[in-house]
Amino acid sequence: MRAWLAALLVLAAPVAAAKEGERAVNPVGYFEIPVTDLDRAVAFYQAVFGHVLARERIDGYDMALFPVDRDGAGASGALVKGDVYIPAKAGPILYFSVDSIDRTIERAAKAGGKTLYPRKAIGDLGFVAEIEDSEGNRIALHEAAD
Repeated sequence: MRAWLAALLVLAAPVAAAKEGERAVNPVGYFEIPVTDLDRAVAFYQAVFGHVLARERIDGYDMALFPVDRDGAGASGALVKGDVYIPAKAGPILYFSVDSIDRTIERAAKAGGKTLYPRKAIGDLGFVAEIEDSEGNRIALHEAAD
């Protein structure tokens, strides 16, 4: 079983209730995607996902921040360029929720990305795929079932 399937099965499991007085939260609150060329990466992510990223310099690093809705589900993050940020296909995989994997893969190819794992049905959980971004990172896509 691929690791993404195990992770998505966890998503389908009931969420443990928070203790009285505690607020239930998603365990990941923020992510950073390493890049070597921030301009190229911003162009790629904006073209593929349609979000406008905000450029900032934080703690000495050039960043491009994804939009955030503090009351929304899931996590937000940033593209980051710096000496400790090295793009890679190995390591953790971020899943971006999309309306259509096929259209997203199409936009990624036009923006210089590659398909690493084509769209695959995962039953009631929908569909997944993996792509390589403009910087050489592996990212995943998840499309909910209808």
